[in-house]
Amino acid sequence: MTEAHPLRLFNSLTRQLEAFQPIHPGEARVYTCGPTVYNYPHIGNMRAYVFADVLGRTLSYLGYKLTHVINITDVGHLTDDADAGEDKMEKMAASEARSIWDIAEHYKQAYWADVRALNIREPAQWTVATDYVPQMIEFARQIAPRHCYELDSGLYFDVSTVPDYGRLARAVTEDGVSRIDPVPGKRNAADFAIWRKTPPGEKRQMEWDSPWGRGAPGWHLECSVMSGAVLGFPFDIHTGGIDHREIHHPCEIAQNQAHACSADPGANIWMHNNFLVERSGKMSKSSGEFLRLQLLIDKGYHPLAYRMLCLQAHYRSELEFSWEGLGAALTRLKRLVMAVEKARGPDAKRQRYEALELSANRSWFETAIAGDLNTPEALAALEDVLSSIQTNECKLAVVESYDSVLGLNLLNLTRADLRIRPKDAQITEAEIEAALAARKEARAAKDFARSDALRDELAARGVEVMDGDPLGWEWKLG
Repeated sequence: MTEAHPLRLFNSLTRQLEAFQPIHPGEARVYTCGPTVYNYPHIGNMRAYVFADVLGRTLSYLGYKLTHVINITDVGHLTDDADAGEDKMEKMAASEARSIWDIAEHYKQAYWADVRALNIREPAQWTVATDYVPQMIEFARQIAPRHCYELDSGLYFDVSTVPDYGRLARAVTEDGVSRIDPVPGKRNAADFAIWRKTPPGEKRQMEWDSPWGRGAPGWHLECSVMSGAVLGFPFDIHTGGIDHREIHHPCEIAQNQAHACSADPGANIWMHNNFLVERSGKMSKSSGEFLRLQLLIDKGYHPLAYRMLCLQAHYRSELEFSWEGLGAALTRLKRLVMAVEKARGPDAKRQRYEALELSANRSWFETAIAGDLNTPEALAALEDVLSSIQTNECKLAVVESYDSVLGLNLLNLTRADLRIRPKDAQITEAEIEAALAARKEARAAKDFARSDALRDELAARGVEVMDGDPLGWEWKLG
């Protein structure tokens, strides 16, 4: 909370930068829409959590007491985000012939593994949708008389009963407001399900009794209930991917307004990260080998190279994924790690660093993060410190401070950690070491033909020899 660098964030609701003014002085209460645990998250999904993590780290860096909540959706999310199709969890459980509870637990653990691999901080609380079903039923019961109506398929929210529905999405026509399932009997095309009744003759693995029949809550209801239950209405910031800006979050806002009996959207600031774009189409989970974090690791990339890739772009910018771009991000991360390792060396100098120069750099960094989380500029400020500061003790202190926001784990990561053997590599590390030792002997004997031949043999098997590298070798990342 520095007066010199007040935090300004882009509010999707107003489409402008706004000064962050916490509802509770000195505190920041943040809710992030979490995953639906029916499948592994792809790397585009994980960009949203890297962004939310940077936001939380920035709030902590600036001195706010942070309460961050991320939900786990294990019921109610349909196969189409536009409130249509089958329940994603039920469909996956049927296709794998497994209990829906087993499906939820398996993919929840997989998501948490990716969170840890990307050095994303644990939130204050994970809220799991099925733990809050009684509160969801009570929430729906309270708003139903004035804002909902019942059809054979469930309880639906009438969007005409709240002011400015769709304002977040900037929709100006009924078709633009929503692509929601056209259910016979709905009053408005944009009306959405609060409670879905189990169809006659069917039985879901997850269903509960309610005043509107046995069934399950709608996806949109879950986040309104969980955010309000843990953070209280209103709270400070609600985050999610830009795809949520068009349907899910407008529906949340409508429910929040109904519950508050006012125009209050529930959160003061709504923030959305832009898409990660991959041109081959492998970002979709419907494709076979879709892009998940483990695939990057299997191909020899450290997961923090992906975090670096995300930090290199502003969260509101579309980010294109390519293997070349990921390789460049890994190289940049290696340079940072090598610079930090050098500063930790036994012959580190202990000279006095000019306070004026450090103050200018810190101002650069804090201006960047306080200006709507400008991580590309923050990275540049960090690199400037590593290249310009002579005093290693000071250099490491600044790295620790800045990396508390960037989250690259620079004080613990080593170059050896970044050397990951691709899953399908056709050579063992022992074979690599033996070939490198033979090449070293050939070079010492000035047998350059033999040395070049050994280098070419290694290259043919996917190993790039980097002369002068203290680690000796590195996997080719192609």
